Amino acid sequence: MTILCVRFQLPPAQGAALPGLLGLLEEFTPVVEALPPDGALVDLRGAERYFGRDAVELAAVIRVRALAFYGADCVIGAGPGPMLARMALADARPGVTGVVPRDAVAEFLAGRPVSALPGVGTATARTLGEYGLDTLGRVAAAPLSTLQRLVGARAGRELHEKANGVDRGRVVPNAVSSSLATERPFGRDELDPDRHRRALLSAAGELGARLRALDKVCAGLTLTVRYADLPHSQLRSSGGTPIATTRSRTLKEPTAHSAALTRVAYDMYEALGLQRARVRSLTLRAEALGPAEQASYQLTFDPADEKVRRIEQTADRARAKFGPRAVIPGSLAA
Repeated sequence: MTILCVRFQLPPAQGAALPGLLGLLEEFTPVVEALPPDGALVDLRGAERYFGRDAVELAAVIRVRALAFYGADCVIGAGPGPMLARMALADARPGVTGVVPRDAVAEFLAGRPVSALPGVGTATARTLGEYGLDTLGRVAAAPLSTLQRLVGARAGRELHEKANGVDRGRVVPNAVSSSLATERPFGRDELDPDRHRRALLSAAGELGARLRALDKVCAGLTLTVRYADLPHSQLRSSGGTPIATTRSRTLKEPTAHSAALTRVAYDMYEALGLQRARVRSLTLRAEALGPAEQASYQLTFDPADEKVRRIEQTADRARAKFGPRAVIPGSLAA
């Protein structure tokens, strides 16, 4: 194992601690790829030789230092490559590193559902399942030509390779993306999807206003849903404690337009299919900020869209003069 996938268990209010935690990882190796809002990929090939310890032993040291210096626990997956390290993370828990041994990759993958493979979405998993290819072992045994007929030439080849344990990914060192975040906690564990959507509308509106005030745009959006309990079997963890689901989406174009941010937030929420989940809080984070003057804007020639943007500009001026609640959507006024 030479690659670690690390997820720090950071409360939303402590998201600013991530750069420091990345600095901690860089004490072991310079090959660290940030995975905002709370994780990173770490290539330890050189560090294993330098420190005379394997990746699992170094993971234990990282965990202790993160707790000692930042009070942040973490879960860690280790594998021969980035894809396998991400998958090993599903078997990890605080204090126990999930591991994919180099000589047991086929056994690790064989019984796992196709949807466990990074990059395989719901539609692809459904298509494969209709033909009995519901596990990675069955996908690995299927002829390449069959997979290509089902999901396309390029996607079929990538799927065949990944199901057979071929991990061509690499860790690309980068800096943590600058971001803005806002949280909407509920006074009680909230079941009502309409209240969830109202919270997202409010959060997206706040992020848009803050971005425009800073003359910034964002290129991505991350939604974190924190649960009061474990309403779904797929959300269960071995510890039985409240957990969270995080989803990220790259925007079609960088924007600070509240309506566009709201649509993406709604899409991510709907994709979770929560169905009466008891939600404790929703956090929305604008990722990969950049200067607004350098962002391109696709002209739509849609009078309705232009009207909404003009109203947004007028509302921003009113809020700047009379306060942040001077103008709010009607659904939030109650």
